[in-house]
Amino acid sequence: MITDIDPAWLAPTGYLDFDDPAVQAFADQATDGLAEPVAIAKALFLAVRDGFRYDPYQSTRDAAGYRASQVVKSTSNWCIPKSVLFAAVARYKGIPARLGFADVRNHLTSEKLSKSMGTDVFAWHGYAELLLGGRWVKLSTAFNIELCRKFGVKVLEFDGIHDALMHPYDENGNRHMEYLLQRGSFDDLPLAQIFATFDEVYGGSGVGSDAERDTAFDA
Repeated sequence: MITDIDPAWLAPTGYLDFDDPAVQAFADQATDGLAEPVAIAKALFLAVRDGFRYDPYQSTRDAAGYRASQVVKSTSNWCIPKSVLFAAVARYKGIPARLGFADVRNHLTSEKLSKSMGTDVFAWHGYAELLLGGRWVKLSTAFNIELCRKFGVKVLEFDGIHDALMHPYDENGNRHMEYLLQRGSFDDLPLAQIFATFDEVYGGSGVGSDAERDTAFDA
């Protein structure tokens, strides 16, 4: 059990800029009347998961687009910006939070997409990590509920205790998401490192747009 809280887990950063009024207003509205940390975390999880439609084509090389204060103004986004916002609003509400990343293989991605990427491995899939009950909980808010229902993918739910990461199988028992490599946990977004990996792995075929289609459905 973790008892020593690093101040960095509660501080605003260049990307987790929860000192922005729009970020605070979003968090306050989502958690109105709630006081218990787990209840707050669950409400924020749902607000970020379903408040922003998943769209991998929203990726950009503009660093400003990855700040929570910009993400909160969008209507759709992809896993990394949504995770940044989730971690930021958690910190604003007094819950220690950081960012986590992993390389994954999406077994449901299209053959066309795999060929265009040159690989079926997708780097730096992002999620948030919240410190609740003395332990880190990993939570992915990438897929909104409407998208999951449309494509027959299991909706990620957070029960307040266990991790909520991408399911290995879809509703029909087909293989879905396979976690291959944990990239680690970070107090702020390591955007330069992420871009460097994208350039190395995808050969300039795209920034997040192609790389993040790790979790996209080529519809």
